[in-house]
Amino acid sequence: MSLPELWFILIAVLFIGFFFLEGFDFGVGMLTRLLAKNKDERTQLLTTIGPFWDANEVWLITAGGALFAAFPNWYATMFSGYYTLFVIFLLALIARGVAIEYIHHTKTDKYLNLWYWCIAIGSFLSPFLLGMLFTSLIQGVPIDETMTMYGTFSDFVNAYSVVGGLAVVLLSLVHGLTYIGLRTTGPVHDRALSLLNKVYVVLFIGLVVFAALTYVSTDLFIVRPLATPILLGAVVLTTILGIIFANKRREGLAFTMSGLSIVFTVAMLFIGLFPRVMISTIDPAFNLTIDNAASGEYTLSVMTKVAVTLLPFVLGYQIWSYYVFRKRIHPKN
Repeated sequence: MSLPELWFILIAVLFIGFFFLEGFDFGVGMLTRLLAKNKDERTQLLTTIGPFWDANEVWLITAGGALFAAFPNWYATMFSGYYTLFVIFLLALIARGVAIEYIHHTKTDKYLNLWYWCIAIGSFLSPFLLGMLFTSLIQGVPIDETMTMYGTFSDFVNAYSVVGGLAVVLLSLVHGLTYIGLRTTGPVHDRALSLLNKVYVVLFIGLVVFAALTYVSTDLFIVRPLATPILLGAVVLTTILGIIFANKRREGLAFTMSGLSIVFTVAMLFIGLFPRVMISTIDPAFNLTIDNAASGEYTLSVMTKVAVTLLPFVLGYQIWSYYVFRKRIHPKN
C-alpha cells in the first residue's frame, strides 16, 4: 500500500469517527428543542454530551489538518470551491459551541431561550451542510485542468445534495435518540424511545430516496458495482435491526446499530470516490486523485510516524473519558 492510499484511508477513518461520535452529539442538540419540555429536561440532555462534545469535534479538526498536510491540492480546491458552505458550517459550529459553554451562566429566560435555539439550529445546520458537501463531492463539480473549482449555486444545492443533507440529519437524529435511550432515565428516556420509532420510519423512506438518487446522480454503482449495493444493504439491515432492538428496549444494541448505519454510509461515499478525491464534471482527466493531490513522499512519511506515535494516546484518553462518564443521567442530575 502506498502512502497516499494509507492517508486516504486514515482521513476516511477520521471522518467516519467524527460522524459516529458527533452524530449523536448533533442529535442530542436538535432534541433539546424537539424532545425536552422544560429547563430541567434540557439540562439533563445537555449533561449527557457535556464531557464529550468538544473532544468529538477534534476528529473533524484532525481530519481537516490531515487533509491539508497529506493532500494539499484536495484541501485547496475543496475549501476555496466550497468557501460559502464552509463559512456557514463554521458559524453554525461556533454558535453551538458558545451556547453550550455559556448556557450555564445565563440568568434570564430570554437569553436561556436564545442559547437553546443556537444549540438546536447549529446542531441541525452542521450535519445538513456536511451531508450536502459530501453528496456534492460524489456527484461531481466543475473542476478545470488547473484544479480550480467553478461551482455555481446548483452544483451545491440540488435535489440530490438536499436529500443527502437531510439523510445525514435523520441519521444524527436517530443516533441521538438511541444515545439518550442509553444514557438517561425518567420521562425523557421513555419519550426518546417512543419518538425513535417515528423517526426511524422517516429515515427508512429517506434512505430509499437517497439510494435511488445515488443510482441516477453518481457513478458509484458503476465504479463499485459490488461494494456500493452491499454497503447500502448493510445500512438498511442495521436500520431494521435498530428498530427491533429499540422496541425490545435493548438500548446498547440499538445505539450500536444506529452508529453502524452512519459508518456504512460514510464508508460507501469514500469507497465510491477512491482513487479520486474530487470528481470533475468538465472532464474525467481533470479529476483530483490520491496521486495528483498528494504531498511528497517525505511529508507523508513524517506524518505517518507522528500519527503512529500520538494516535494511541488520543484514542486512550477518549476511551477513558467515556468510561469515567458512563453512568446514566437521572432527571435530578
